[in-house]
Amino acid sequence: MAEPAGAQGVHLLDAAGPEGLRIYAIGDVHGRLDLLRAMHEAIRDEIETVRPADWRIVHIGDYIDRGPDSKGVIDFLIEALRRDARYIALAGNHDAGLLEFLAEPSPQTLFAGHGGRQTALSYGVDADFSSPALAQDAAAKLRAAIPREHIDFLAGLRRSATFGDFFFCHAGVRPGVPLAHQDPQDLIWIRKPFLDSPLLHEKVIVHGHTPANEPEIMPNRVNLDTAAFTTGVLSALSIEGTRKRILQMNAEGQRDAWTTP
Repeated sequence: MAEPAGAQGVHLLDAAGPEGLRIYAIGDVHGRLDLLRAMHEAIRDEIETVRPADWRIVHIGDYIDRGPDSKGVIDFLIEALRRDARYIALAGNHDAGLLEFLAEPSPQTLFAGHGGRQTALSYGVDADFSSPALAQDAAAKLRAAIPREHIDFLAGLRRSATFGDFFFCHAGVRPGVPLAHQDPQDLIWIRKPFLDSPLLHEKVIVHGHTPANEPEIMPNRVNLDTAAFTTGVLSALSIEGTRKRILQMNAEGQRDAWTTP
């Protein structure tokens, strides 16, 4: 881990979650229902064993596209949130991208160019985005195939959540801008200005959006996007007090990848 930055702010090693609350943040899923289900089972087993006073499970967006079962992921999350308000789902740019495509179909959209065909197939639609007319046709078929409940779920996703010294969002934040005044588009789209900044923020930022081979653990941020759709590894961060752990789930099961000293 890099040395602390000089600016005032919260350093990861000092950051703490609220007393009595265990938090799990789960990175980009991208249609990997198998890994998401297995991660939930592992977390549930931990909660039942340790029995913290309270807990939250925060999903940081990008539930759809690229992987094989986007529909199943959304079904799973809708049921989880209906069952217990301690499950939280935040918006990712791919989740917003599906809604944008349905509203204004085009071959140039994020959805059409970056994994939307796999999402469409999970709803039983064999989509072709190779021309404006075919994109329009695909959107019409998807509007008929996607349950209203799924559209409402995607449209209602929050852009951020905060607990203790941690701020959770999909992509990151604009350095130097107070967290309370962040642009909602930055929260699901920003990359380089955020990733390149050594500044400590008001809170440690827990995010995804930018795929990496391993979780990125920096003084000012933790990146949980390990490209589950290609690597077969879904990553999560557990926070309890000042103790932080990275958990990873693959086809063989769960393992701890990193724990604070």
